[in-house]
Amino acid sequence: MKKLFYTLIATMVLLALGSCHDQVEWDNDPWGNFDALWTILDEHYCFFAYKDVDWNEIKAKYRGKIHNDISSRELFDLCSDMLKELQDGHTNLIATMDVSRYWIWEQYPINYDERLIDEHYLHFNYRRASGIKYQILDNNFGYIYYGDFASGIGDGNLDAILSYLSASDGLVIDVRSNGGGFLTNVETLVGRFIDERIHAGAIQHKTGKGHNDFSEPYHYYIEPAQGRIHYNKPIVVLANRGSFSATNNFVSIMKSLPNVTIVGDTTGGGCGLPFTSELPNGWSVRFSAAPITGPDGELTEFGVEPDIKVDMSQADVARGIDTILEKAFETLKYKRLND
Repeated sequence: MKKLFYTLIATMVLLALGSCHDQVEWDNDPWGNFDALWTILDEHYCFFAYKDVDWNEIKAKYRGKIHNDISSRELFDLCSDMLKELQDGHTNLIATMDVSRYWIWEQYPINYDERLIDEHYLHFNYRRASGIKYQILDNNFGYIYYGDFASGIGDGNLDAILSYLSASDGLVIDVRSNGGGFLTNVETLVGRFIDERIHAGAIQHKTGKGHNDFSEPYHYYIEPAQGRIHYNKPIVVLANRGSFSATNNFVSIMKSLPNVTIVGDTTGGGCGLPFTSELPNGWSVRFSAAPITGPDGELTEFGVEPDIKVDMSQADVARGIDTILEKAFETLKYKRLND
């Protein structure tokens, strides 16, 4: 998963967005803005078939609600409700007054409490580098919390982190409530846990206006970090519904590795590469334009299921115990005893 690869794909998608869209001029009125929004999605959104969405039916459902006296706020809410039919966290209507959203994690238990871990497991004593919080815990398992894939990871920082954690008996990588970021940071991190080139997935872009007009898949691979410190002991990755977008991609790739177990809840999904377009009134719409499959060739738009499903118990939380983290320890102990 190289930076050059993503730059190339982004360029191809942008060209596709321009080439398969006639230069239609929509009126800057409620109907014109609605039609612009609907058409942009109709021609460029990438998951209609996968989600079995009848976009024409949805147009009929919402366009008929527009009237001469509709306010800007009412139009925004109506258009937002239409976009929510796609059940896509990467699809947002953006105006000066508000940003619409469909975030699946708001509908599920949080399954993460940072203060609980800081107090009862890290004892407020941890190291931090490149946006990564890390420490060797009392049970001699390493712990990493990476809360944002938009936070860059330096090779020198990762060398320092993994050198310190090399004395541990196993590693927990916690990406709960990590809403995503840059896929290049996914590549950088995964490269420290592999010793050979791996197939990480494939990406496509729209080639026409039809809902099924896609390019052939472009397969991409991750190389092990050369001349850098690696971690090859058993690993458990912790995920929840807030593990979205690039984090969803990270969990999907890590799940394919033989020494990795995913513990917690299904991720929040979001496997479409997002792009943005603008409406006549200045509002912008962000939407999934290019589907990315995982190592197994499957789309993970609705999330990656864990190997071991665990929810945090409120009774445990009251006692300062993270149920999901404890299951990770149990899993690492079992692997240590059976290796």
